[in-house]
Amino acid sequence: MSAQAVLFDAPGPKARRRHAILTVLGLLAAAGLIGAFIWRLYETAQLEPQLWTPFLDGATWTQYLLPGLWNTLKAALVSVVFAIVFGLIFGMGRLSQIKPLRWACGVIVEFFRAVPVLLMMTFLFYFMARNLGVPGAAASFWAVVIGLTLYNGSVIAELVRSGVHQLPKGQGEAGLAIGLTPAQTLRSIQLPQALTAMLPALMSQLVVILKDSALGTAITYPELIAAARQLGSRHGNVIAAYLVVGLIFVLINWLLTIAAGRLERFINRRGHTAAAATTAASTLVQGGGAPGEFGANIADAVEEEVDDWRRERHHR
Repeated sequence: MSAQAVLFDAPGPKARRRHAILTVLGLLAAAGLIGAFIWRLYETAQLEPQLWTPFLDGATWTQYLLPGLWNTLKAALVSVVFAIVFGLIFGMGRLSQIKPLRWACGVIVEFFRAVPVLLMMTFLFYFMARNLGVPGAAASFWAVVIGLTLYNGSVIAELVRSGVHQLPKGQGEAGLAIGLTPAQTLRSIQLPQALTAMLPALMSQLVVILKDSALGTAITYPELIAAARQLGSRHGNVIAAYLVVGLIFVLINWLLTIAAGRLERFINRRGHTAAAATTAASTLVQGGGAPGEFGANIADAVEEEVDDWRRERHHR
């Protein structure tokens, strides 16, 4: 039974009718806002053809938009890799049995979660440019990457911690019952399942990284927003340039959402696909999971292993 079926009753005829009415009213309100926005653009002469024809010129894309898009994607991709590594390391550190390590990781994670991303970027940019002698272009790039890494990596670390804590206690107890250490149990049993469970939240955080890379325009990083501002200043079509860039961001985030949905369905299909026969103990010692979805069936396999061990001990 799904969690939705447990928490919510299926809507009846009146509820479905009410939902349909609210949906229609919401669509009408959204259409009215869009219409008012377009009418305002028309009144202020922002829909004049000469303001939009520059986007039909190839030089507009090759000199402004595409380089800005590449810089945005480059900073976002590097930040994603570093943030995932940071999040896994400090997330596991927060789950460590060593109290000083757990305390230190908690302080670091909470600190970087509380500091605004733009403040970190600005501080890092001026520190690297003035104190370390890093060139301006490199300083702005690494300030954006490090700022995004520290903030979003801290959020991912918290996702890892909460994901492991939300697992059934039997998962960890089963690993300890077959002789695994707490660290081995966390790495081989709990963490793979937590990563699978938090995949939607993780993908949402990756979208946040992409959008927050636009903050780099405040420290002269030549990303997509900065390219739109330069383009608008040249052709006098600032609003049109920002609208086009906004549509580009919407398209990229939409593609990421589709990719996340397909990845989640692929993982769910793997979780219900039969795998080659193997023993849970040998698989766990090698650092893998039980047959199925990243060790999702590990509890059953470990319970069978423990039952066999008890029967063998009883016969002795």
